[in-house]
Amino acid sequence: MKSEERTPVRRTGTRTVRAGGALSLRFGLRPVVASVVLAVVALAVAVVLIGSGDFPMTPGEVVSTLLGNGVPAQEFIVSDVRLPRVLAGLLVGAALGVSGAVFQSISRNPLGSPDVLGFGQGATVGALLMIVLFRGNNWAVAAGALAGCLVTGVLVYLLAWQRGVHGYRLVLVGIGAAAMLTAVMQYLLTKADLVDATRAVQWITGTLDGQGWEQVVPLAVICAVLIPVVLGHGRALRMMEMGDDSAYALGVPVERTRVVLILCAVLLMGAATSAAGPIAFVALSAPQLARRLTRSPGPNLFPAALMGAGLLVSADWVAQQAFGERQLPVGVVTGVVGGCYLLWLLVTERKAGRI
Repeated sequence: MKSEERTPVRRTGTRTVRAGGALSLRFGLRPVVASVVLAVVALAVAVVLIGSGDFPMTPGEVVSTLLGNGVPAQEFIVSDVRLPRVLAGLLVGAALGVSGAVFQSISRNPLGSPDVLGFGQGATVGALLMIVLFRGNNWAVAAGALAGCLVTGVLVYLLAWQRGVHGYRLVLVGIGAAAMLTAVMQYLLTKADLVDATRAVQWITGTLDGQGWEQVVPLAVICAVLIPVVLGHGRALRMMEMGDDSAYALGVPVERTRVVLILCAVLLMGAATSAAGPIAFVALSAPQLARRLTRSPGPNLFPAALMGAGLLVSADWVAQQAFGERQLPVGVVTGVVGGCYLLWLLVTERKAGRI
């Protein structure tokens, strides 16, 4: 009978947990520690961000208020004014991080980010159509952004299809689509009147200003549904990085898995863009930074989500605090930092002979 007993198997650097004979979970110690550190940092920055503003609060006061022990003024400021904005930042950052990790893994290219492949531009065109042509409200703009991203994703996938979708073809088609959609964006701005053009430019910059529970709740629902679906396909996605033939040999339904992951990633990108506008470079940089931190192969989906959340709330804190009384849209900060990161990434890839 002793031979039938199952005990946890422990190895240096990795942990394997077995339960019930059929379920097996193997994970590296460094990615787990990195994920915990990223989660703690993101939550710490979120607490500091909630306490920042014209009515400053210490981290202890913020935590006490979140636990229901604050005075009425603190509860109003935290629950109704600042908490929705911070939660929106965390959710948007996580959605962008997961979306970027999926596309970089599928394309097997660190430049395969959804905002490089045209999906962010597609969402922007959809939103501008609602603003300029229909003068829609915030809900209409959000729906237009989500629809524009989804339509762009379908078109890019179909144009990149040739007995399957391969990495460089997807990147090239996406870059071409991004250029065309950027031209459409500029044309729509020239057709707008002053009021609509001002509103459109503010939205295009990318900002978390004015975020309320009406934006947070739908975004939270979308993330709660789609991110677990993507995480559930993490093992298959890691095998697909080795090539379609290898993944097929290991029993992965490659094309079906690719379609599901691309659909989820496009919807996450569209939901994030519809909530906060096109936040630049978070989807590009978060997966790469997460991979360098964990030093683990594969898409690193969960660390990428935590990295994206931490990056966005940190950028929002910088946008609010680093320039005195003049607050900047968070998209300006991510654009500057992300542009520098993109240049560094291009130089690194060129030295490695990959571009």
